[in-house]
Amino acid sequence: MTASSNSPAPLRLLAVHAHPDDESSKGAATMAKYAASGVDVMVATCTDGSRGDIQNPAVEGEPHPKRDMAGARRLEMESAAKILGIRQRWLGFVDSGLPEGDPLPPLPAGAFATLPLHRAAAPLVRLVRSFKPHVILSYDENGGYPHPDHIMAHRVAVEAFEAAGDPERYPGAGEPWEPSKLYYDRAFSPERFRALHFALEEAGLQSPYAERLAAWLESDAEGHTPPPAAHPTTTQIDCGDFFEVREDALRAHRTQVDPLGFFFAVSAEMQRRAWPWEDYSLIHSRVPSELPEKDLFAGLR
Repeated sequence: MTASSNSPAPLRLLAVHAHPDDESSKGAATMAKYAASGVDVMVATCTDGSRGDIQNPAVEGEPHPKRDMAGARRLEMESAAKILGIRQRWLGFVDSGLPEGDPLPPLPAGAFATLPLHRAAAPLVRLVRSFKPHVILSYDENGGYPHPDHIMAHRVAVEAFEAAGDPERYPGAGEPWEPSKLYYDRAFSPERFRALHFALEEAGLQSPYAERLAAWLESDAEGHTPPPAAHPTTTQIDCGDFFEVREDALRAHRTQVDPLGFFFAVSAEMQRRAWPWEDYSLIHSRVPSELPEKDLFAGLR
């Protein structure tokens, strides 16, 4: 018997994201930390990102994204995955785009957000049954923000969490596997933005978060606190040592992220002092869980 045969199988984490680049702006430091510790981490990317606009002025004149946005974003996703030390799979759907106007125009025919749930969720159910994650990360019902693909990514993640272990559902999609825990990401929690906002102000620096905080506070008659979250934070992962990795992964998505923009307004060092965590809400657990948690695998180790 070899030493390796006594080693326990690695824990597995699956994060479900709508577009390439979402994995690097939501939960990236968490994934990098777990991957570095030996957890098998995979990102499922629902769409090809083909309808994304160029967000980085430095890329405006480059021919590749203008000719083939999906191809450019595939290369960016490959680079980001290597930086984070994770695996990644494409679910194979077409980006729905973000409709604009009043009234909103219909979504493009055949795009991800237009599909029946059973069709949109089938590839993810198959992936869950083959990868066998213990934990699934997703967005809340609002998609983190109300992009139609984010909302559909939420729906398919919940469907896969509930259905993958049921042999009667999605026949032919592999042997059943029941994930143990489902979390919603809280990357845009008001508590975090308040902490970063005040850290910038105390340092005498301009904060880009004032407008966002003001919008949250409009529903509070006293104007003191953000409105309560539909899914409050239950779990904080201390991952400040991986904030630079998160930033490098974000920069890899050159078409979508301005390196001088919003995501880089606060230095990694200042973030470590003000808010060294990434935040999650535990939505469902099939193992005993005591809240609050400091580990997505609490109850599984």
